[in-house]
Amino acid sequence: MADEWPKIRARRTTTISPWMDVIAREVEFEPGAEPQIYHAVGQRDYLAIVALTADGRIPLVRQYRPAVEAFTWELPAGLIERGEDAAETCRRELQEETGLTVRAIHPLGSAAACTGRLSNRVHSFFVEAGPVAAGFKPEAGLTVALRTPAEIAAMIKAGDFVQQLHLGALMLAELRGFLTLPR
Repeated sequence: MADEWPKIRARRTTTISPWMDVIAREVEFEPGAEPQIYHAVGQRDYLAIVALTADGRIPLVRQYRPAVEAFTWELPAGLIERGEDAAETCRRELQEETGLTVRAIHPLGSAAACTGRLSNRVHSFFVEAGPVAAGFKPEAGLTVALRTPAEIAAMIKAGDFVQQLHLGALMLAELRGFLTLPR
């Protein structure tokens, strides 16, 4: 391993907020080469949830996203709290965002969120959803909708469902045989 290149020669982390760090890495690509500095955003791992209700619908949430200055339709999702198991985060986030309870959780996989700029991973889950918890009240600013796989496919084709990581979670659910999105 010591003879493998490139090598990280230095790493500096600057905390920007409780949710984000900026990581600067000095990378030497070959012996004696001038190190190049690369920046990445460090944050906790997060997850995306493809849930299916007993009547075959998938919960989506609509919320305003300041990063893109627009409302977006997304799967239920969230950051994994420090020390929290990803499956437990899945259960918690689904209920917090949609009110749906969980009958069964199936891990779909974990992948790099963005290999060029993000240092975290996204964990995807398929959930067999149970009924809405008694007394559920949606979070302020969050709209919940239940859509069929055909309606979601139409939203994707129309450009109304644009969260790339969530498109990947839908693909994983389909590849693992939990879901079929019509063509």
